[in-house]
Amino acid sequence: MRHRPQIVLLSVLVLILAAGLLCLYSSCHQKGDFIRQEAFVKQVMWVAIGLCGMFLMSRLDYRRLNFFMAPLYLVALISLLFVLVSGRIIMGAQRWITLGGVSFQPSELGKFVLILVLARYYSSKTILGVHADAHAADFLKACVIPLGLTLLPTLLVMAQPDLGTAIAYLFIFFSCAFLAQVRLSYLTGLFAAGLAGLPVFWHFLKAYQRLRLLVFLDPSSDPLGAGYTVIQSKIAIGSGRLLGKGFMSGTQGQLNFLAERHTDFIFSVWAEEWGLAGSVVLILLYGALIFSVLRVAETAKDMYGRMLACGVASVLFFHAAVNIMMNAGMCPVVGLPLPFFSYGGTSLLFNLLALGVVLNIAKQE
Repeated sequence: MRHRPQIVLLSVLVLILAAGLLCLYSSCHQKGDFIRQEAFVKQVMWVAIGLCGMFLMSRLDYRRLNFFMAPLYLVALISLLFVLVSGRIIMGAQRWITLGGVSFQPSELGKFVLILVLARYYSSKTILGVHADAHAADFLKACVIPLGLTLLPTLLVMAQPDLGTAIAYLFIFFSCAFLAQVRLSYLTGLFAAGLAGLPVFWHFLKAYQRLRLLVFLDPSSDPLGAGYTVIQSKIAIGSGRLLGKGFMSGTQGQLNFLAERHTDFIFSVWAEEWGLAGSVVLILLYGALIFSVLRVAETAKDMYGRMLACGVASVLFFHAAVNIMMNAGMCPVVGLPLPFFSYGGTSLLFNLLALGVVLNIAKQE
């Protein structure tokens, strides 16, 4: 019984990875032609590398990560600065660094490192009693300092621009602060301040980001432009009905109506081919994965391990929930991939490394 969370985690992870490769294989085809064979092969390679990395992380005592936390945070900031100077531009976004023919997305490293930093900060002895008082100094320790550590990479990611990942960083902060029992009045005040600043924030968005937010309210306002992919995604999900059209038999994906079907909108391909039943099964698998990570957090032997596991769970939940809602037209398109499913080596690698840390937390006596 002691090893049950790890068994559930690994079993569900294998099923999600297998389903993801199956769906990616289909989405890389168009009218029967394997048009993105290179992308599929790369994804298989990254799955293998990621699983090896996960195994190695599961063997490394998570408490030793403290020694690498500060250097990793510095490396993450430098890489985020570097990508703004000479990063690779794809579809108007400057988010990738190419090294030796391999593209690397520093913002994914930033998410992993931010979890380490906030978990270490909130689990330190100087913070354990912060939520018990309401003095200004305690607000500084409980919110201002960790929020500053969060905003540094967040602003750099916003400049790429990458709105979805920037929001994910803030979600990590609020999740860790809530778990550390920071006063709700502090967190509510910060959230209210953020809402009050939205009119100012609006002016810093790129034109296409503003259009995406407006199209979310009414996709038909620009059916051949910003609203096109959302409309096609909803058609794909709806046309799958109960049991779907079958593997590689979808029309929206196979006939190239659905753009970015191997990355941001891969869930629509899955829903069209496997229907409502397959979609529910996939959502339940993600729920089981996140629940098993939270179960590890519940049984962790120290606050640091608990914070790390909950940070990983918050990232997986945020990405899965936003991506699925984005595909269904329930939230604006913000470019977040579906974990372990969408094409993307950097995201896949760091998500598997994070699960490796969770597995190590689970095995500690």
